[in-house]
Amino acid sequence: MTDWRWWICSLLFVATTVNYLDRQVLSLTYKEFIAPQFGWTDANYGTITSFFSFFYAFICLFAGRFIDWMGTKKGYLIAIGIWSAGACMHALCGVGTGLIVSRTALAVSTVSVYLFLLCRGILALGESGNFPAAIKVTAEYFPKKDRAFATSIFNAGASVGALAAPLCIPVLAKTFGWEMAFIIIGGLGFIWMFFWTFMYESPDKSRHVNAAELEYIRQDDAESASADADSAAQASAAQPAEKAIPFLKCFTFRQTWAFIVGKFFTDGVWWFFLFWAPAYFHDQFNAPASTPLGQGLIFTLYAIVTVVSIIGGYLPKIFVDKKGMDPYSGRMLAMLIFAFFPLAALFAQPLGMNTGSPWYPAILIGLAAAGHQAWSANLFSTIGDMFPKSTIATITGIGTMLGGVSSMLIQWIAGNLFTFAENAGSAFHFMGFEGKPAGYFIVFCYCGVAYLIAWIIMRTLVPHYKQVEA
Repeated sequence: MTDWRWWICSLLFVATTVNYLDRQVLSLTYKEFIAPQFGWTDANYGTITSFFSFFYAFICLFAGRFIDWMGTKKGYLIAIGIWSAGACMHALCGVGTGLIVSRTALAVSTVSVYLFLLCRGILALGESGNFPAAIKVTAEYFPKKDRAFATSIFNAGASVGALAAPLCIPVLAKTFGWEMAFIIIGGLGFIWMFFWTFMYESPDKSRHVNAAELEYIRQDDAESASADADSAAQASAAQPAEKAIPFLKCFTFRQTWAFIVGKFFTDGVWWFFLFWAPAYFHDQFNAPASTPLGQGLIFTLYAIVTVVSIIGGYLPKIFVDKKGMDPYSGRMLAMLIFAFFPLAALFAQPLGMNTGSPWYPAILIGLAAAGHQAWSANLFSTIGDMFPKSTIATITGIGTMLGGVSSMLIQWIAGNLFTFAENAGSAFHFMGFEGKPAGYFIVFCYCGVAYLIAWIIMRTLVPHYKQVEA
């Protein structure tokens, strides 16, 4: 049997890595390079990150439908082309600010925020297509029992991107300027497009996939066909033509709402850690992202995420193969286990502030974020378990849209909360913390319990495996 499906999975991994590198350039240049130049506050930064999340959420509602309509190959190319161009355009914000306004502090701050909002919008427009396309490809190239593992591998690109970011982005910004950091990292997507053009075809059309691999990929179709379908050709012939579920009808299924709940309660947690962890270590422990300490903290955090997230995708396979569970039940059990990991975030602030060591928060936040990535890999795979392939990207887009809404709310609340808490100082209290540390601990508390709440609601909505019929 050939193994071309894993080469395709590696392309998805690289695309997701580039996706998260592009998102991280702003968070790793904000405190040291951009904020001093433009006079930004945390509220300004919170506005920009929340707008990115909002626009990303809005576009995700249509991105999945676009991928289903355009097709995986063309849709993915268009998506990464747009987001790579948007990433590079951030470099022009400094020049644009200088051309539009005189160098007065208020005007510079205001105009620069609007220019960054424009570029983040273009970035969000393209990036919204990444996960709907990747999940659709995974459903095309992997049987149900392997999808969570394959998803965990490409989804680990988010962790690897965040892992590589502190090692290269601050160095690029310090050496060549923050503008070049956006251009160099943004340009990686155009290189990926070359490989995708020549490597991807659907498995039944790919010259790299032989009959044995195609039979393995379509084993779920073969099992649901007649009992005497004992060859890949018979399985292919027995496979019924799938009809896409109308967009509005998608909202009539409990399975759709279970996925929405899983994304809404938890996506904002991941994006909070992604966008605010560098600022947190800078503010609370005087560890800028360009220093060895700051780089070591972020690297350690995402190294933990990377390792645990891949293991998390393999866990349901063990439950299915060894315990005989159906894929959905195995996935839900794995998600329950990983829903406890984010509780580690509750101890990050107390241990860090009481000991004065930033390594405790780095490790504990790493465990919390690792729980998210393992949770997310399994959550995405529940779509392929229950929906026809023709509708997978659409459902992914709908859920990702609600996840983006939750991220928008957390980013906006966090930015304004941190600015308010910093200005209030000792007058602002929460569970033994004062000022800005109290603000961080409030957000950490939500991050800790969000996954257990989401799991309970999901299990209530869909207690047992049930396939959705078009």
